[in-house]
Order: sequence, then structure tokens, then C-alpha cells
Amino acid sequence: MEIRVTDAEETIKLGEIIGKSLEPGSIIALRGDLGAGKTVLVKGIARGLDIEDEPVSPTFVIMNAYEGRIPLYHFDLYRVSGADELMGIGADEFLYGGGVSAVEWAERVEEIFPEYTIYIDIKIPEPDDGSENTREIKIEGKKEWVSSFRSTAEQALPASTR
Repeated sequence: MEIRVTDAEETIKLGEIIGKSLEPGSIIALRGDLGAGKTVLVKGIARGLDIEDEPVSPTFVIMNAYEGRIPLYHFDLYRVSGADELMGIGADEFLYGGGVSAVEWAERVEEIFPEYTIYIDIKIPEPDDGSENTREIKIEGKKEWVSSFRSTAEQALPASTR
């Protein structure tokens, strides 16, 4: 599924819809260049999980935890060298636990993700309409989840994003 958003508020709204669709144990693997909007999307996911705090990038601490309807474990692996380092600090306790894990820079440890992982690629397109905030977001995951999410997203997002 591919979605085009034109500003941060649409990205947050998309994240909120994603957050509302998640269950305990969900893993969101976020991929995209620096500044693509991964943390912005996580802010929306947090809203969808009824989390009152606004997530900030955990670049220097690797993970921040937030309490809501389901706990959110927000990982930023920008400074992590690979899966061995991540598992060496006990991340598996959170990744495979009862919360939702949103993992920025997921491409650094893709081998640790189970088959039910939801992959979200955020791309900054070449300038074509003058909007520097436009993003192309590709969502992949288990067919059942994507189908259910698509139905919800089509009802909640403006037609211009689909």
C-alpha cells in the first residue's frame, strides 16, 4: 500500500490510524533517510495508542518507553552497529514483549524481525510540486493487517493521500 502525504499533520494522522490498528506484540520497522519523517509518524502512532506524551527521537538512549492503551517502545537504531549490539543490551525483552515496538533505522537489524512485522518506508520524493513536506509512504505487512488497515485509512484520510 502506498500513500502520499503533503505535510507533517497528514503524516501524524496516518500514524494515528496505524496506532489504532495495532495489537500487543506489533512491530513497526521504519525505514527512510534522515529527516524523512519517521519520528513524526511515531508521534501519530503514539496518539493512536492513547499515549499522552509526545515521543521524541531516542537517538542517544536507543529506546524510549511510553504508557498508553498498549505500551510503545520507540527505538532509534541510528547509532547501533547491528543486531548483536541491539540484542546485547536486552532489546529483545521489549521487541518481542506485549507492547508495540516502533523501530527507526530498522534496516540495520532486519534479520531479527519476525514475519508479522509491518514495514514502513518513507521517501522524500524529487521536488515536483514545490512542496518540501511531501512524503511517499509504502506500507507492507501481513495481508490481513494491510487489508484491514487500507479499509480504515481510506475512510479516514483525504482522497488526495491515496
